[in-house]
Amino acid sequence: MSIDVEAYYRRYGPQVLRRCRFLLRDEEKAVDAMHDVFVQLLRYQGALKDAAPSSLLHRIATTVCLNKLRGAKRRPEDREDELVLQIAAAEDTEARTAARGLLDRLFGRVPASSQDIAVLHLVDGMTLEETAREVGLSVSGVRKRLRALSAVLQELELEAA
Repeated sequence: MSIDVEAYYRRYGPQVLRRCRFLLRDEEKAVDAMHDVFVQLLRYQGALKDAAPSSLLHRIATTVCLNKLRGAKRRPEDREDELVLQIAAAEDTEARTAARGLLDRLFGRVPASSQDIAVLHLVDGMTLEETAREVGLSVSGVRKRLRALSAVLQELELEAA
């Protein structure tokens, strides 16, 4: 069963736009990138599953925006843009692999929806209330998931030490 792209656009469009604004820091470019995300979704909708849509759209938005930043042949406008460009162009595969491994171990020990909660609240800066509304949990449920993530992360840090 293919996904309903129109329903995703209505429900997740604002979240995708926030992510694009955060990465691109330009309203016009962010709106273009948001539309590109949903074009990608349309292009591959038959191959995608209707599971964890928030996480899927966040990953697509991040990829689209980072590709736009990589393709930009301009001088960074400010220090934050320069930092984002450096991250986007990072060639340190060992560090990226280690980070992916840590995230895989972290998210492998908690429910999949906890990844969405962490990204929405900790990366995208949504309030607990906004996050709860987005994922369909109570604020206390979101707090509980964030505490569980924190506990697992502390456990992983102890294992690594």
